[in-house]
Amino acid sequence: MTDTPGRYADFEELRERATALRRAGHSLRQIRDELKVHNNDLLNRLVKGEPPPAWTTRPNAKDDLRARARELRLQGWTYDRIEAELGCSRSSVSLWVRDLPRPEHKRTPEEAAAIARRGWEAKLRVRDEERQRTKEAARQAVGRLSARELFLVGVGLYWAEGGKDKPYDRRENVTFVNSDPGMIKVFLAWLDLLGVERERLRFTVMIHENADVAGAEQYWADLVQADRGAFNKTTLKRHNPKTVRKNVGDSYRGCLLVKVLKGADLYRRIEGSWYGIVLGADSAT
Repeated sequence: MTDTPGRYADFEELRERATALRRAGHSLRQIRDELKVHNNDLLNRLVKGEPPPAWTTRPNAKDDLRARARELRLQGWTYDRIEAELGCSRSSVSLWVRDLPRPEHKRTPEEAAAIARRGWEAKLRVRDEERQRTKEAARQAVGRLSARELFLVGVGLYWAEGGKDKPYDRRENVTFVNSDPGMIKVFLAWLDLLGVERERLRFTVMIHENADVAGAEQYWADLVQADRGAFNKTTLKRHNPKTVRKNVGDSYRGCLLVKVLKGADLYRRIEGSWYGIVLGADSAT
């Protein structure tokens, strides 16, 4: 059963005895055994205000570390430096110095530049991820093209990038040149839609002379799935050392020119279709 103050006839007399024992250097356990008081709350009340004897207390092994940590923090040291200096845990350092003001860290120009660079690189990664998400969403939104959609796309594509007849230079033939392999593939799919036989196509690689000419020739041949007999002699553009070119490196493969043999009638149909698109656009607005 738990002891209560009511079990003792004279609390004050008991307190005097406990106080005397405490002052004589007794521990709480010794006082408890001497007075037969087994209620911790009552025992603490009996010796309240009396400091424990020195022999019952032991010094806190971390008091010196705490004092040193606070001293270093006031000198402007970071948590990392204090932790490394004292060999203690990060949580202990934080507990000891958290009430102290945070030091102002003066960065060197190199540190500031490195932080700015990391921040800029992080922004670029976020922007690139957003850019890729937008492109992917747009790609999926297109879906499969109908024959009519491919026809209209092909007409617009040719009128933007293909050869055209001029009043001062009559040339009713179909030639299309581009460096984008995607453009070439769409153009060939459009010719297939129009029923143009692949045997009527001739290809010419156009590239700077200091590039990988053989590699570019093989690349375009693989892309259009044509043998080398369908390719004319490669047109080489002379290198101008004064020109700072951007189209260099392994990804540079020059341009591919696609020509349709006996294409005068096809050209007239393309031109007529284009003007039909223009009229259609006028009536849609």
